[in-house]
Amino acid sequence: MAKHKREAHLATISVHGGHEDRVPGAPVVPPIIQSSTFHWATPDDGELLYSRFGNNPNQNLVGAKVAAIEGTEAGVVLGSGMAAVAMTLLALTKAGDHIVAASGLYGATHALLGQELPRRGIETTFVDPDMGDWEKAMLPETRLLYIEIPVNPTLRILDPRPIIALAKEKDVPVVCDATFSSPVNFRAADLGIDVVIQSATKYLGGHSDIIAGVVTGTSEVIDEVTKMSRLYGPSLDPHVAWLLDRGIRTLDVRMKRHNENAMAVARFFESRSEVERVLYPGLESHPDHELAQEIMSGFGGMVSIVLKGGGEAADDFMKHLQLGMCAPSLGGVETLVSQPRYTSHASLTPDVRKAHGIPDGFVRLSIGLEAAADLIADFEQALSG
Repeated sequence: MAKHKREAHLATISVHGGHEDRVPGAPVVPPIIQSSTFHWATPDDGELLYSRFGNNPNQNLVGAKVAAIEGTEAGVVLGSGMAAVAMTLLALTKAGDHIVAASGLYGATHALLGQELPRRGIETTFVDPDMGDWEKAMLPETRLLYIEIPVNPTLRILDPRPIIALAKEKDVPVVCDATFSSPVNFRAADLGIDVVIQSATKYLGGHSDIIAGVVTGTSEVIDEVTKMSRLYGPSLDPHVAWLLDRGIRTLDVRMKRHNENAMAVARFFESRSEVERVLYPGLESHPDHELAQEIMSGFGGMVSIVLKGGGEAADDFMKHLQLGMCAPSLGGVETLVSQPRYTSHASLTPDVRKAHGIPDGFVRLSIGLEAAADLIADFEQALSG
C-alpha cells in the first residue's frame, strides 16, 4: 500500500528539499509569504490558493520537504502534532468504524482514541505488543492500525513488520507516530508503514519555538487529510512554516548530536545506585535493544529513568537541576526534564500509569545539544541532592 522513494541523502534533502526555484535573482532562502489569500479569478488560473487550505507557498514547501525526507509521495503541515493525529484519524475513519491501536501511546492520543472518537461512533481496541492480540482485535469494521515508535515515554520499540503484514492482509493502512525517533533515526515508510506522523514541534523544528505537525503518506491519503483539515481549520501559519523549514535544514546534524549525548547520559545513569532502571534503546540492557539495532539507524535523544525513591525522589531530583530545564515537550536544542505523571500522562490514574510501565519516580529526559560532560555533571549533583 505504501509508495515511496528517496532521491538523495536525507541531509541533502533537509537543506535543499522544496527549494527548486533557482532562476537568477531568486532568493536562496524562500521568503515568508504572509498572505491569507492570493490572486485568482477562474479555474484557468490553476489551484485556488488560500492559507486556511494549507496550500500557501510556505506550507507547500515544507510539506513537500518532509515527504521527501520520509520518502513518501506527499505531505501536509498542520497546526500541531495533535492536529496531525486527529485529522489523520478523522480522514481515514467514519462512524461505525474501528481502530486497533497499541496500548502504549502519547497521553493525548490515547484520550483521543479512547474518549473523543467514541463520541463520534469510532471505537478503538488497545492491544499489547503481542501479535496474537493484534490479530484477535481485528474486526470487519477495522479501518486502520495505529502505533508509535518508540513509545512515549517508556521508549519501548514495537516491531512494526508483523503489524504491517497483518494490515496488508486485511487491506488497511498502518499509521505510525514516529516523533520520538525522527526521520533521521527511523525510516518508517521504508518498512512499509503507510502514514507517518511527526509532531514537528519536536525534532523537526528543533528549537522549542514553534507548534506544528506533519502527516506524510500516499497522495491519496494526504488528499483526504487535507480535505479534513480544510473543514476543521488547523492550518499552519506561514511564518511558522518558514521557521519549520529553517529548523529542518539542520535536522541531520542535530539528531547525530542528540544521539551521542543521550547515549553518554544513559550510560551515566546506568552507573548510579540511585537509579532503579534506565530506559534507552541504545543500551544493551534495554529489552528491545536488538530490535532497535535492526530497524533504526540511531537511538534518539530521549532517555527515561526510574528513581528508587519514587515520586519524592523524582521531585527532589528536578528541584536540584541547574542546567536541565524542568519543562514538558522534547526535541529542542536544550535539555528538558519532566515527569509524565504531571505532564503527558497526567490524565491516567497511578495504577494505569504503573501498568503501562510509568510508576511514580519515572523521569523523562529530552537530551539537548549541550556538552555531554556538563549535562552529566548537572545530573550528578541533582542526584546527590
